[in-house]
Amino acid sequence: MKEQHIGSDFDDFLKQDGALAECEAGALKRVVAWQIEREMKRRRISRAKLASRMKTSPAALDRLFAPDQSSVTIQLLEHVALALGRKLKVELA
Repeated sequence: MKEQHIGSDFDDFLKQDGALAECEAGALKRVVAWQIEREMKRRRISRAKLASRMKTSPAALDRLFAPDQSSVTIQLLEHVALALGRKLKVELA
């Protein structure tokens, strides 16, 4: 006999639990932070140097890399992109 389960996949479970949006936001933020760190390494730019280029405090920039904070503004991401000589691209899929 097949075992009964709720939902067809983990996303369905998270939707039912009301946690899907929060989980996806956290995952997207981690991916963007990883991309930024990769670009910083490629260009040999420290966090302090990046914060200086952005004319912000290192603490403000540290929030971007904090794993427990999923809230990041588009404005902050745009400033990071410009300081790294890149363009920010946001799209709905």
